[in-house]
Amino acid sequence: MKIPENISPEIAAYIKALQSENSKLQNENSEIKVNSRKKMFGKSSEKSKYFNDAQMSLFNEAEVCADTSAPEPDKETFIAAHKRRKKRTKAELTENLNHIKQVCDLDKKECEICGGELTCIGEEFVRSELNIIPAQMYVVDIYRKVYKCEHCSDDELTNIFKADTPVSVMKGSMATPATVAYVMQQKYQLGIPLTRQSKYLKELGAEIGSNTLANWVIKSSRWFEKLWERMHELLLKESVIHADETPLRVLNRDGKPTDSESRMWVFCSGKYSAHKMALYYHHATKAGQVVTKMIGDYSGYLQTDGYSAYNSAVNAVRVGCWAHARRKFTDCLPKGIKTEDARAGKALELIGKIFAADEGLIELPAEERYEKRQEILNPLLDDYWKHIESIYASRGSNLAKAVTYSVNQKKQLNNVLLSGELELTNNCAERAVKPFVIGRKNWLFSDTDKGADASARCYSIIESANLNDLNVFGYLSYLLTELPKLGEDSSDEQLDDLLPWSESLPDYCKNV
Repeated sequence: MKIPENISPEIAAYIKALQSENSKLQNENSEIKVNSRKKMFGKSSEKSKYFNDAQMSLFNEAEVCADTSAPEPDKETFIAAHKRRKKRTKAELTENLNHIKQVCDLDKKECEICGGELTCIGEEFVRSELNIIPAQMYVVDIYRKVYKCEHCSDDELTNIFKADTPVSVMKGSMATPATVAYVMQQKYQLGIPLTRQSKYLKELGAEIGSNTLANWVIKSSRWFEKLWERMHELLLKESVIHADETPLRVLNRDGKPTDSESRMWVFCSGKYSAHKMALYYHHATKAGQVVTKMIGDYSGYLQTDGYSAYNSAVNAVRVGCWAHARRKFTDCLPKGIKTEDARAGKALELIGKIFAADEGLIELPAEERYEKRQEILNPLLDDYWKHIESIYASRGSNLAKAVTYSVNQKKQLNNVLLSGELELTNNCAERAVKPFVIGRKNWLFSDTDKGADASARCYSIIESANLNDLNVFGYLSYLLTELPKLGEDSSDEQLDDLLPWSESLPDYCKNV
């Protein structure tokens, strides 16, 4: 709209300001609509290639796509457009299960024609069937023998001897270690809320309320504290630590309702570590205090996203996450291609080259991987930063946010070249926190801090078991059986035998 010439300068300036504000709001509204459509209808995977070399170079497509070494297509190529993934057989799908042989026999072993006696000439395989027996519950009534010595006993003093009994996981409770392990696995690994478990147990014949189940989890999880602390000590000795966090709603704190948001944190060892572990930690205080408490004076590599709270780890070497940088540019690519999208697409193309180059170095030893990264990744990083510096984006747009994130994280992103034990992404921690995020969709919140702390301890044990390819139920049962025997004064040597990578774990803790 053109401003009339016969109005005062003040009104003209006011109209210009309104027009500028209106233009800004229209741009923001357009960004919101585009993002909303993309989240609802677009692809969620970041692996999608929105741009490739041919798309970025439409006018020299023949030169870009030409490959003299490419084989000529034959008859088979035209007939089969692609190779389908070979399906696994029934035998392969059930190879780890026990097989029970069921033989069907004749009721009468007489010939239906002449009445003569039949002679067995062999067996014929018919089919295999998969059978499931539902969970069973029963009560174990524990008795113990009581003895006295007839030789050294008299009327005034009788020596009584009693047999030892299994140590209870909780005093005054009927729950066995296996029962508590079952409840923990159902809640934290499978995401089944305690209220649903209570209904299922009632169908099996036992009326156990969800409050009782919650008490079992909270009280029994305290046995994991010493093991968690031991794992924390060993985590701080690792050269690389990954960290991530996610919001958690706690309804009551110190007996009073609260609206303040807590966070569940996860700290885990790196991909190339010999000891795989993921430690969850719940806290309601400021984020910087949590990082200081968990990391302390740690001076190794701390790989995270761009959350400023991790700056509290002053002695650690901060390492950024290229997946987050890539994700920001992915948000710039709605359906359809615009001028800004081409610049975002070029950034994604360069990031893709960095990932592709590093993919070929995964199997190398750490020292050799470090040397190869200096040689191969350094030039690719230079190309990326040159492109970032050349981008001009309108303020407040997704492209501007993506560029700002990369610029602010430039040092941390480049730090992936400092060690061959580092990864390009913080996906290790994000994968570890994902089971909690998925489980939270079922139970939504924790009622108290005690419940949130119990969840942190249980998730730490379960996810560490998964990282070491353990049978979760077997490992939980074993810990809840052995830890009460050690009591509160367990030594590091005793705890080391219970760690998820310990070679002394019984076979039932390991997956077949």
